Amino acid sequence: ADLNRRHVRFINHPADRIREDYLRILRFFRFSTFYGDATRGFDADALDAIARHVDGLATLSRERVGSEMIKLLTAPDPAPAIATMRTIGVLSAILPNADDRALGPLIHFETELGLAPDPLRRLAVLGGQDAAAAFRLSKAQATRVTLLRDALGTMTKLGEMAYRHGKDTAWSIAALRAAMFETPPLPNAAADIDRGAAARFPITAADLMPDVQGAELGHALRRLETLWIGSDFALEKSALLADHRSQERR
Repeated sequence: ADLNRRHVRFINHPADRIREDYLRILRFFRFSTFYGDATRGFDADALDAIARHVDGLATLSRERVGSEMIKLLTAPDPAPAIATMRTIGVLSAILPNADDRALGPLIHFETELGLAPDPLRRLAVLGGQDAAAAFRLSKAQATRVTLLRDALGTMTKLGEMAYRHGKDTAWSIAALRAAMFETPPLPNAAADIDRGAAARFPITAADLMPDVQGAELGHALRRLETLWIGSDFALEKSALLADHRSQERR
């Protein structure tokens, strides 16, 4: 009957089930999100038992907690679950200082932009105290979350993000910024991202050698790349080399 009504709850006494394995706290929210009836909300008895056993989450390995949270964050809309977890103390227990206020807006903009659910994008918007350690993320996962978080604190254009990190990452950053500032991406976002993702820096080290070598070569390449990016990838090789020669004569 519960299955037909999409009513997710603990069998018999919730507290007993939770004490058998505190990971069931997180699994309750995942199962409710994936299989429950969103219009019914969460089972009241389950939430009461969870609130009284939040401290048990500290006994779990970070790998198990992280694995379960990543699964939850792949759901089409985990925002109600995360909000309830915050309300009863679960979220702060597993990710101190996390803030889920922008998660709902992020999911809205993901839908508007046609982006597939990405648990790392959603983890980035939650913030919190060292999510990589709290959830024992892989090096690649931690690097991606850090990149997305850092992008929220910069004014780097989406075109440059697409050039440096690829189209998917640039769209994730666009969605995150839209969620944080509650403003849709600019109408030219798609064109900027496409242009940046397709751009190829026309200068190589060989173009500047042998006149420039060593550390000076690296500096010159970075300066020209910055100039080229600033032109919206429009400056051609000849113009960049002319600029380089003028700099060398100074």
